[in-house]
Amino acid sequence: MAGYKIKTKSSAKKRFKFTANGKIKRKKSKLRHILTKKSPSQKRNLRKSGLIAPNDMAAVRRMLPNG
Repeated sequence: MAGYKIKTKSSAKKRFKFTANGKIKRKKSKLRHILTKKSPSQKRNLRKSGLIAPNDMAAVRRMLPNG
């Protein structure tokens, strides 16, 4: 008898992508509104993708079992 299938969290699959080395990419926050007080360099740096902190890696991997 086969084991249970684990469902992927829909919210997580929209927000995270795996890199070739197994790390998890994410989009940086604070770029949606209240942008007038932020400097152009700060907004430019927020456009780049970031990586998940090592502390959060296990939780995100549980949300994305087939990643």
